[in-house]
Amino acid sequence: MANDPLFYVVIAAVLLVAGILMFGIGGFARGVDGKKSNKVMQWRIAAQFVAVVLIVLYVWLRGKS
Repeated sequence: MANDPLFYVVIAAVLLVAGILMFGIGGFARGVDGKKSNKVMQWRIAAQFVAVVLIVLYVWLRGKS
């Protein structure tokens, strides 16, 4: 696992999703306008979709060997 570049891409995608989520939650706590917070959550959904696809791809590719 440590020598697998796809594993690091998956970890980076998951950390990106977590970062966007924390940024969005922080915006809610500060009281940022609804339009901006909605846009941040849309970015989170898109990043989360990419992360899930990468995770499924990783499991599928590593399950074959």
